[in-house]
Amino acid sequence: MILKLCIAFSFLISASYGQISVVDFCVADYSVANGPAGYSCKNASKVITDDFIFTGLGVKGNTSNFFKVAVNGAFDLTLPGLNGLGLSLFRLDIDVGGVVPIHTHRVSEVIIVMEGTIIAGFIGSDNTAYFKTLNKGDVMVFPQSLLHFQVNVGNIPALAFVSLNSPNPGFQFISASLFANNLPSSIVEKITLIDKDQVKKLKSIFGGTN
Repeated sequence: MILKLCIAFSFLISASYGQISVVDFCVADYSVANGPAGYSCKNASKVITDDFIFTGLGVKGNTSNFFKVAVNGAFDLTLPGLNGLGLSLFRLDIDVGGVVPIHTHRVSEVIIVMEGTIIAGFIGSDNTAYFKTLNKGDVMVFPQSLLHFQVNVGNIPALAFVSLNSPNPGFQFISASLFANNLPSSIVEKITLIDKDQVKKLKSIFGGTN
C-alpha cells in the first residue's frame, strides 16, 4: 500500500514540475518565423523593458468602416513579451449602431464594458443563444470556439476591453470568410441558402471574387 502511494505521489510531483516554466519569459524573436507553439525566444541579453509594454489601447481606433467598429490589440505580434504567456488584450470601439459581427476564435474571451450600452452574446453548439444588454462595468464570458458578437444599442459610442487566453487567439469573421474569398458564388448560394443577387452584393462589399 505504501509503495503504491509513493508511486502515485511521484507521478503527481512529476506532473506538477512538468507545468513549471524553466524560464521567466520568452519574448518573441521576430527574426524567426512563427510556429504552432508561438515564436522562438529572443536572446535574453537583448530583452528590454519595452518588450513588455504596449501603449496602443488609450486611443480610439478608426471606426469609419462598414461595421463602424475598431479593434486594436496587444498580442504576440504587437507585444513581444506576451509570447508564451497565454493571454492577449484588445480594445473595442463601437460607434452608435456599430457591430462586432459574429465571429469565432480558438480560445475563450472575457469582455468588460467601459462606456456605452452593448448587446453581447454567443450561440452554443446546440443552437441556443445566450445574450444580454451590458452596461458600464458589466462583464461577460464567451466560451472557446463558439460564435459570438457585440452590438452598440446605445446613443453614445461604446468602449470595451476583451481579454483572451492566448497570445495569438485567431479571429474568423463569418461574413468575411464567406464573402471575401474566391469561392464560387454558386457554392456560396448552396451552403448559405442566400440568393444569387445577394451573394454578389455581399461579395462586392467584402471584396470577394467569382
